Amino acid sequence: MANPALQSCAAGSLIVADVPESLTAKTRSGQTIQLDRRQLSHAATITTTGWQVAGVGRDGIIIALMAALTESSLRMLANPTAYPESADFPNDGSGSDHDSLGLFQMRPAAGWGTVAELMDPKYQARAFFGGPTGPNAGSPRGLLDIAGWQQVDRGAAAQAVEVSAFPDRYANYEPVAETILDALTKSRKGGPDAAPPRIPESARIVFPLPEGAYTSTDSFGWRTDPYSGDRRFHAGSDLAAPLGTPILAVADGRVVFVGERGTYGGLIILEHTVGGQSVASYYAHLYESGMHVAVGDTVAAGQRIGDVGSAGKSTGPHLHLEIHPGGQDQPAVDALEWLAAHGAAGVDDAEISLTACTRERIP
Repeated sequence: MANPALQSCAAGSLIVADVPESLTAKTRSGQTIQLDRRQLSHAATITTTGWQVAGVGRDGIIIALMAALTESSLRMLANPTAYPESADFPNDGSGSDHDSLGLFQMRPAAGWGTVAELMDPKYQARAFFGGPTGPNAGSPRGLLDIAGWQQVDRGAAAQAVEVSAFPDRYANYEPVAETILDALTKSRKGGPDAAPPRIPESARIVFPLPEGAYTSTDSFGWRTDPYSGDRRFHAGSDLAAPLGTPILAVADGRVVFVGERGTYGGLIILEHTVGGQSVASYYAHLYESGMHVAVGDTVAAGQRIGDVGSAGKSTGPHLHLEIHPGGQDQPAVDALEWLAAHGAAGVDDAEISLTACTRERIP
């Protein structure tokens, strides 16, 4: 059976290399720890998951590894005493800490998730990181839900998520977490802190849907939310189009995210260089079958990257487009105004190609 952590890495990870058969590391107190391939595969799952969540970065991944090392020794633990059904899921043994489960010893009773969810390593990693794309909407709090976590000691940040009765344990595993991350990323040129290769200046800017295939239905800015009726800020431009209408990359760039993300449904994020500035473009509400690129792909302006869907918080088939000058961590601007200001060209059906089978990956 294929290793699920390795499968997640194969889908275009920007960071994880091969998972070692074993690894020896020392804790801060000087204790020597031997980790096997299974434990390191769980570390790879945590790493690849964290790398794809905006705002986590290397520090956030190290904090998560520290927490999992402390709580479970990087093992997926069932808890047959509290939840007999947990033993039916793939696991690395049994734990007995109250009703805690899995890598981070999360408790269903505390709202972290169901037994089935918490016996999934990737779900546990997403729950630990939290934030806008986390499964628990900030309750319980994941790392990104804790204000100022970047400014405190890594052990204290891990404790803020885990809320342990023994808050000082996590710091002991910081050097082990760093050794693991270095081992998992050693083949990346320049090391784990190296920035991805700079994306060349885009040769042109295009509109993200074919000419004549769309209607602008909702604009950027404050609006009445169609679901809640509340007044909320809408960070994108909504372009209604029939299901399956090709979605095109607005500029030459690199794929940095492909997958489900909260109310976005299926989401693709591209990074570009336009006018010497980094720009991120978001394409939302795609179905899984309508996403035709993978993380790490390079794309050309006008290339078909997906199909219009209605997944997530959507009232009908449309593309929700966001443009973030400066990158993912910067605020969105009016996408239609940005496209107009950059002379976006229309593309007709004859120019559209689907090149997902001939991908060129950035090393």
